[in-house]
Amino acid sequence: MQPSQRILFGNVGFAVCCVFYLAWWVLAFRPTNPIQGFRTGWLLIPAAITGIAGVVLIIRGALDVGFDHLLFRDTWVVVGWVAAYIVLMLVTSRVWQRPVTSELLLITGWTALALVEVNALFGAGALSHTTSLVFVLVIAVVLVGCLVCYTLFYRLGPLPRFVDGMIPLLATGLVMVALSICLRTR
Repeated sequence: MQPSQRILFGNVGFAVCCVFYLAWWVLAFRPTNPIQGFRTGWLLIPAAITGIAGVVLIIRGALDVGFDHLLFRDTWVVVGWVAAYIVLMLVTSRVWQRPVTSELLLITGWTALALVEVNALFGAGALSHTTSLVFVLVIAVVLVGCLVCYTLFYRLGPLPRFVDGMIPLLATGLVMVALSICLRTR
């Protein structure tokens, strides 16, 4: 299997993960009559399976691409991810008094994964330089949007909080779908 095909399947897995996670969110966190327990919690099982499979496929595909024709070094992304997580954890918890939750790790982790993916697809010749840079910009915008949602979450009322929690899932899923469409049309 070609690296870009492996990445494509990983994107599909990640997008499916977002759909299951979003379905769980809609049912379990709706402002009126939320459905609790295993009646919705089971949706997290296929979300986890497809998400983990998607991440593994994307990383394996990215590792199969040669390192001589990339936008940037993947080690920069990994170091940036760790540094960004630590800085954002400190800033959001100390400056904005926001409890640290796993979503911050997911947001920063997705950003690193998406950047590594775009880098690998550029290296494999599956994305042009311009398209790759557009995706890097889109990923950066989605990161900022997700961080705004993350920071505001506990300060919102029930309905705005419900919507706020869906925005990162929709945004990251749509980026993965857009990358998949680019791969399918090449």
